[in-house]
Amino acid sequence: MSTAATRSRENTRARLLEAATQVFAEVGLEGATVEAVCERAGFTRGAFYSNFETKDELFLTLAASVGESRLAAVRERVSALVEAEGLDDCDPVELVQQIMDSGTDDRLGVMMMSEIRIRALRDPDFGAAYVAQESEMVGSIAAMIQEIVDAGQIALRMDAEEAARLLMVVWEGMTVRGAMVDDDPESLRRVGSEALGRMVELMRL
Repeated sequence: MSTAATRSRENTRARLLEAATQVFAEVGLEGATVEAVCERAGFTRGAFYSNFETKDELFLTLAASVGESRLAAVRERVSALVEAEGLDDCDPVELVQQIMDSGTDDRLGVMMMSEIRIRALRDPDFGAAYVAQESEMVGSIAAMIQEIVDAGQIALRMDAEEAARLLMVVWEGMTVRGAMVDDDPESLRRVGSEALGRMVELMRL
């Protein structure tokens, strides 16, 4: 495939994902039909099915995109702190808040991920794909935690992967609760980072 064709395909996928986000915001996951997404993106069903086999694949891809965007911002912040030696003698709550300030969570993202998880609970095949995707995210978070442990003065009672799973569960629970009470993005980050900071205190040796 030529560079131009590859770029065109990537652009089509990006527009379909953006359209899916917009349609989801209006009607939710179940109401976001392939037809509605295609109409919003300005493409035919053929264009959709040349990029995604099913609506499930589209939303799994969208979930991965949301997760990677969040991780990329956090990863950049962690690397900056490590390079600046900003981890020494840092309070866990303050450290987590510094890292999570770069997050991109908002109420729409929380709602979408919650509906995707409900879909995963109802459909075993979708659930298996979601769990595999989540495991990759846990691995990425664990790598960042290990980087912090290796570079700073924080020692944990457990390995990085177990810590990553616990922190992700706490973060998801707190952001869902925040979205229920209609917290704005800044409040969602603050509530989540404070909870993660307390968890880090419990995990630390």
